[in-house]
Amino acid sequence: MSSAETTGQPTDPQPRRRLPRQDRHRQLLDVAWQIARDEGTEALTLGRLSERAGVTKPVVYDHFETRPGLLAALYREFDARQTDVMDAALAASQPSLADRATVIATSYVDCVLLQGREIPGVIAALAGSPELERIKREYEAAFIEKCRIALSPFTGAGTIAAAGLWAMLGAAEALSYAAASGDITAVEAKNELFETIVAMVARSMGGGTHPDHLRNTAGLASR
Repeated sequence: MSSAETTGQPTDPQPRRRLPRQDRHRQLLDVAWQIARDEGTEALTLGRLSERAGVTKPVVYDHFETRPGLLAALYREFDARQTDVMDAALAASQPSLADRATVIATSYVDCVLLQGREIPGVIAALAGSPELERIKREYEAAFIEKCRIALSPFTGAGTIAAAGLWAMLGAAEALSYAAASGDITAVEAKNELFETIVAMVARSMGGGTHPDHLRNTAGLASR
């Protein structure tokens, strides 16, 4: 008599549980983020995802088709989360430059830190494909336009130059990634981004200097 029979254990493995498509998609995205976190973005292939998720390759290919499709799905999810956080914070903020700049700086940095060190790798991987680069630029343009609308009321008769907005976005990415890597603290990243935003608006007003009444009023030091 075999050991399986003596112990009463089944000889066949348990069948895989079939998940509804939406639940399976959620599981695959969660596992993909975990792979990026544990092994790096270079290891994030559809084959590796099927192994870690415990599903067959056709299941993964049915959801994402290609590795760029998977990367695009991860980036879209990150962007949607960032947009929701920022929209809610802007809606609850006071109509002042200090409050709006605080919201933009805090929301951007916090979302990157919430996702973790893997998001810089995912975003960097987007540059490897013209299609993915186009998706990234579209979302960046939408973020810049949101910031322009939120900050324009504080420019007087001036307008915020597109170059300044793109420079602000570059600073937001660099500072957030530095905080995620531990090179600077989250507070330092938020404060520096706040100063960058306020200085940009000041230049748009024609003054070119940081308004004195906004210095140290962001309230970021304790966040």
